[in-house]
Amino acid sequence: MTLTGHFLAGVLKLFRGQMMYRKRFNRFSVSKSSAALGYVTVAGSLITTLCFGAAYADEPAVSSTTDKKPVYVNVISGKPQQQDDPSLPEAGVLVRPKNSPLPASGVPVAPWPGLATMDVPSVDEYQSAKTFHKMELDDLTGKEGLSWLLPSELDAQRRTDMDDPYYVPTAGSGHLVPQIMPFRERLQKKGFVFSFAYKGEAMANIHGGMQRGMDYVHELTLQMNFDLGKLAGLNGWSIHTLLMNRAGREVSHDRVGEYYVNLMEVYGLSGHVVAHLVDFYAEKKFMQNRMDVTFGRMSLTHVFATSPLICSFMVTCSAPVALKVDPGFAVYPKATWGSRLRFRPTRDTLLQVGAYQVSPLSTNPSGWAWGSENTTGLMLPIEFTWQPFLTRNRLPGHYVFGYAHDTSRYPDVLGAAPANKVIATGRLHSAPMDMFWFEGDQMIYRKGGRNQMAGGYLMAGYIHNTPHVSSISDEAYGGLSFNGVIPSRVTDRLGILYSWYHVSHRKELGQMYAQDAGLSLGAQVLAPQTDSHVIEAYYAIDAVPGVLVQPEFQYMIRPGETSRRPDAALVGLKVIANL
Repeated sequence: MTLTGHFLAGVLKLFRGQMMYRKRFNRFSVSKSSAALGYVTVAGSLITTLCFGAAYADEPAVSSTTDKKPVYVNVISGKPQQQDDPSLPEAGVLVRPKNSPLPASGVPVAPWPGLATMDVPSVDEYQSAKTFHKMELDDLTGKEGLSWLLPSELDAQRRTDMDDPYYVPTAGSGHLVPQIMPFRERLQKKGFVFSFAYKGEAMANIHGGMQRGMDYVHELTLQMNFDLGKLAGLNGWSIHTLLMNRAGREVSHDRVGEYYVNLMEVYGLSGHVVAHLVDFYAEKKFMQNRMDVTFGRMSLTHVFATSPLICSFMVTCSAPVALKVDPGFAVYPKATWGSRLRFRPTRDTLLQVGAYQVSPLSTNPSGWAWGSENTTGLMLPIEFTWQPFLTRNRLPGHYVFGYAHDTSRYPDVLGAAPANKVIATGRLHSAPMDMFWFEGDQMIYRKGGRNQMAGGYLMAGYIHNTPHVSSISDEAYGGLSFNGVIPSRVTDRLGILYSWYHVSHRKELGQMYAQDAGLSLGAQVLAPQTDSHVIEAYYAIDAVPGVLVQPEFQYMIRPGETSRRPDAALVGLKVIANL
């Protein structure tokens, strides 16, 4: 049936007041008639369909050449698939890599370096086939949302639930010291899990920029999760903590002459700190795993405007640059006081809202001096995600729409120096800041297993900030992340990403005014700034259990957002080791 046909059929079903539901976890569909909805208007039906989802009485698509009744195998079970049923995945794409350290679900043991800690559960059993169920929330309605508008041959979620977590590894699979796994398992059964990881990055400027040379940075991360249900009988409660050590120098500042875009991920806001407190927050799951709330000290970019795919790239981890440079967006490892509520209205949608303290990014670099922070306002983010699963091979997509309002008053980026040129007209004033973002990725092929790691993605995004008070007003990016480029190495991953950064016209105008008045733009700004471009490519090698080796290449056009330095080319290496 065509997309239009499904849409009209769904409206007619709702108008007649007949709702159908499908049992979850790969069982046969069961339909029941209901007159509870009565006769509703078409407009009401459309709103209900889009916001809260619709269920179906349609039978799953099966081959017209077979009389066999299809049996839908659980997508994480690992059992052989029926090849005479075209609704089931192709057997070849489900073959797991040999000696895979991951459980049957494809989900790593928690906690896992490289994943945002908010996405990692504290209670999963090691090697459990049901790990995914604890990582992902259950839905509120049991029905589909926007995916219902897709043609039936595309929408795999009509036939079965797809509870795979969004997991793409940014660290090597397995552990460096597997001998301590029995000890870790005993701790986990008592309610405590931990992870200790090293991440080192070396980048050398080989062409252009300010000067040739190499810089090195590293971080040591200790992550600990406490399941209070097992430890203290507080079912559904958990405590998450993360400590970090960082040291090194940033090649962007030292060698390239770029001050908005950090070309090395590890160098960040914390600088040289022996033990930076990143996370210290509580999480409560309630309504039978249908909602969760977190509160305490945390970073916005654990769950807002981020993804494991984005964070596999140095430049965009843990969020797009246009958001990381905003003073009110607490970007990892900068933490702030806040709370977030998350739930899934339908099986294919996710909604989360939050409220966070705003303090300058440069304050409290250690993460411990809570009393020294100067609160300037409140950050109010909201984010909606649509996650369809397409075709018989269950190709996941993630389409994220976000908005945040920062109540802080920020100075006009026109600047104080040329103020005498505009004060007379009353156009120089402070204002709050608004941020909009879209981030999308879609798996286009599956290879090497059932989980969301096993396949190749195309990705794109766009970010817009209030130009009046933002230095970077716009960013757009697009790229790919493919696994199995070398057929014998399914867990290796190739990534290529192009990003464009646009300086606010308001800031450029202020710099032009200052330059015309004979004023200095500062030691770091060579001319009025407009835009810059970065191309990043990497090949992540799953070298040995617990170690990821990732050669990097970066090419930046217009470092410093001016034409005074045309370009810069860099090569480097990132290594991640997980105890």
